[in-house]
Amino acid sequence: MAELHDLTALEQGAAIRAGETSSAELVEHYLRRIHGEPYGAFVTVTADRARTAPTEGDGPLAGVPTAVKDLNLTAGVPTGFGSAAYAGFVPDVDDEVVRRIGAAGMPVLGKTATPEFGSPCYTEPAGRPPAVTPWDTTRMAGGSSGGAAAAVAAGLVPVAQGSDGGGSIRIPASCCGLVGLKPSRGRISAAPTYGDPVGLGTSGTLARTVRDAAALLDVLAGPAVGDPSWAPEPTSSFLSACDAEPGRLRVARFLDPVITDVAVDPECVAAYDGLSRRLEALGHEVVDVERPVSRDAVPVFETCWAVLTAQSVVGLTDDQRAVLRPLTRWLASRADEVSGVAFALAIGELRRLAAGALTRLAAYDLVLTPTLAAPPLPVGAIRDDTDPAADFEAQKQFTPWTSLWNLTGSPAVSLPTHRTPEGLPVGTMLAARPGEEAVLLAAAAQLEASYADEGDAWRDRVPPGW
Repeated sequence: MAELHDLTALEQGAAIRAGETSSAELVEHYLRRIHGEPYGAFVTVTADRARTAPTEGDGPLAGVPTAVKDLNLTAGVPTGFGSAAYAGFVPDVDDEVVRRIGAAGMPVLGKTATPEFGSPCYTEPAGRPPAVTPWDTTRMAGGSSGGAAAAVAAGLVPVAQGSDGGGSIRIPASCCGLVGLKPSRGRISAAPTYGDPVGLGTSGTLARTVRDAAALLDVLAGPAVGDPSWAPEPTSSFLSACDAEPGRLRVARFLDPVITDVAVDPECVAAYDGLSRRLEALGHEVVDVERPVSRDAVPVFETCWAVLTAQSVVGLTDDQRAVLRPLTRWLASRADEVSGVAFALAIGELRRLAAGALTRLAAYDLVLTPTLAAPPLPVGAIRDDTDPAADFEAQKQFTPWTSLWNLTGSPAVSLPTHRTPEGLPVGTMLAARPGEEAVLLAAAAQLEASYADEGDAWRDRVPPGW
């Protein structure tokens, strides 16, 4: 047998069922790998909890270890939300995502790093090492699910949960050479906090393969009692969608950045053009289209983003507010200037902008863009504590496409389609119509198979130190 961490998550589950390994053996194997890890992936390791976790479950990932992002409530385990303001906070409940991971029999090895309240597109939490890509540890893992992505890419866990309000799964997936899947709005329950009244954020999955990402989505998906809305129930599992023939799809593509005017790195353009040619070679129709939303949408989105950030600091003491990061304080101060009526109007305008974009793209099954405007940047290249406005602008320039699909509520995935001459990973992004994860997964799996047929299987790409 290969080293245990060489196996995909689904292969690990199959090995458990065949008696070739056990969940306990996998837990100990990964705990040894996590010990002293240099990637800034974990903020808390829950070894005892993982060793005693129930591992029974009906699904194919029963017994397979995983991790939970430090934005998610975990009963009895410190949850810091990436902020020094919440140092020592220990919730007394698990959120719905954590409950479902437990019900699937997946031991949780710990909490993965996130920036303060999951806001920035880099993961450099106060007082902790930055999360870095295992492909070059001087460069960022991306954010805000940077710890989760670093953990999967370094072989510290086989698959991990993340969350995405403006690209926070797909950004680190691109930086770390992974499959990063943001599902449709309402696909995964946000119980019990329901903290996002705008509807931008959702949990999702990070994995080395499309099938692993789909299998974890099967674990997480579905409404909980009390959810205000939910995506349509699928007719079959998301894992089975990976085995479906996608047929001939119409794929729209555009390179024009959505939220700011920025020069796109040639390697990201090469990834975009390369995947376009591959889609055509697989029999799909690829059509150039105009950017489907005006940049007039950006101030509206920023208003909502600032208010969502401000929600995170409500109720903090003066001492807690004193240790907030400058970016958080700056965004919260912007929110102080937004009235309740202005916020409601902004949400309504976002709905109209999303409807317009979806209408313009309705004739297409998929939409192709780069994931990011550059390969993974050096640690600290974006963060600017002396000028939070410049920090925020640099984030927009690095991530000018990802938030479009949070606006529309569409499922979107970053695929590890390209590497720079230096070996840095570069992702390319596909999105589908809301509720159509099955189409997205079928196409992504077909693309993944085409790379494997050429001897370049994504699962076999491993970074130094693997």
